[in-house]
Parts: sequence; structure tokens; C-alpha cells
Amino acid sequence: MSDAIGRVSLADVQANPDGRQVPIAKVGVQNIRFPIMVKDRRRAAQHTVATIDMSVDLPHHFKGTHMSRFMEILNSHDGVISGEALPGIMRTMRERLDAETAQLRVSFPYFMEKRAPVSGSAGLLSYDCAFEASSGAGDDFVLTVRVPVTTLCPCSREISSRGAHNQRGLVTVKARFTGELWIEDVVALVDDSASCGLYPVLKRADEKWVTERAYDNPRFVEDLVREVTLRLRAMERVTWFKVHVVNYESIHEHDAYAEVEETKGVRNGETRGSRRASPS
Repeated sequence: MSDAIGRVSLADVQANPDGRQVPIAKVGVQNIRFPIMVKDRRRAAQHTVATIDMSVDLPHHFKGTHMSRFMEILNSHDGVISGEALPGIMRTMRERLDAETAQLRVSFPYFMEKRAPVSGSAGLLSYDCAFEASSGAGDDFVLTVRVPVTTLCPCSREISSRGAHNQRGLVTVKARFTGELWIEDVVALVDDSASCGLYPVLKRADEKWVTERAYDNPRFVEDLVREVTLRLRAMERVTWFKVHVVNYESIHEHDAYAEVEETKGVRNGETRGSRRASPS
């Protein structure tokens, strides 16, 4: 049937009732490529491109959700979103999609300039980061930062008369916090915990420095996860964290890993619900 201006009235199939009595915890869209703006301590803001997943809950009596509304919500932010916009986006998702809960994951590369330790040669290093937000009965926000590092095996150094084997390590830090937590602070914390941090540009004098620094700071994967844990415990604004460390072994076919998860005031392995912090 056509109205007076020639538009056709179309059926809203998603709003039809569903009799299977199966509520859906998360339904939405994923792998959306979208420009975002992230706070940068050195330059105030950094523009990058994120991969975004958006979802809401769906009660058992609705057949489907309106997928196009997710994209409309994203594109209503003038082509770019920021961390400060996330709470508003979550509220709009719940309102527009008539949902009790909403979830949003924003994963993105974050670039930091690092200078070589001796020559001072500068270059950009990329860190994989993510914001994970949820809204409903309680709001939640988790920052994820993945930091590549160098680790040198203490056992190899102890038993070898010439050198020691080392490998690339990857430290993933997830954190809930109050106030503001800079990505730069997380990267520095992990670099300080490792045998040595990574640098995008190394001259010969720099290579000598990082090789000797790693040799002077041997780390098992267990050492590294513990060092990061101690530093996160000392950060008052961090209320909960999870640290996952992988060593991509250079002399084994397998990899080694270790993980610690803590809520402040509750040590690893104890039972108590995690406290939640809202985004800054």
C-alpha cells in the first residue's frame, strides 16, 4: 500500500513475536572498520582506525533486532568516535534497540614514538589496544594493551659459557580503573618489567645496549608476569587487572605462558567478585 507521497509501507519482520522461548544474550554486528580518536598524552589526541563489535540483548519474545540501527548510531558521530563518546553510544544503543544491556568492543592500533636508548633515533611502534564497554544493570569498562618485549632465559644464562637464548614476549594487560589510565603508562610499566623493551630503530650502539640490558635482566615468563603484577598493584587507580604473558620460544617448538588475575585487595586464587569501574 502506498501513502500520499508515494512511499511503500513495509512489514517490520524483526518486531514479530517469536514462540521458541529462547532469549539471546548478545546479538549485533561485528568487524566494522571505523575511524576513532584516542587520547594521546604527548599530542592530546591520536586518530586511528578501529575494528568495532556492537551488540545488545534480545528478549525471547522478539524475532530479531534491527541491525541497521547499530550503523546509524555509529555514523551519527560525524565519522569519528572517541573514548568520551562511549557512554553516550551505549545509552543510545539500549534506547534505539529497546534493550536491557548493550556491549561494545573497540580494538585499534595505537602508535607511540620511541627513541633508541643510545643514538636517540626515533620511530613509531604500534601497540594493539582495545576498549570493552558494557551497559545494563551496571556499567563496565576494560582497557586492553598488548606490549611486545624481549625476554632472556635465566637458566640459559646460568648454564652457558657463551651467551644465552632470548625470545620475543607478548604481554597483554587488561585493567579496570577509576579516573584516567594512560596507554603510555601501561607500556612503560611492561617495558620496565621485561628483560628489555622493543625499539623501532636501532643503530649499532643501541643494539649493543639492548643486548646487554637483556642479559643483565633475565626473565622467565613467570618472572615477567610477577613483575607486571607488582607494578599494577602499586597503581592506585587500577581496581582490577589480568596479565597474560606469552614467550614465543626461540629454541622450542612450543610457547611458554603465564597469567595472573587480581581484584585489588584480593590475591590470585581467592574468591570475591570483581569490582567495576566506569570509563573516565
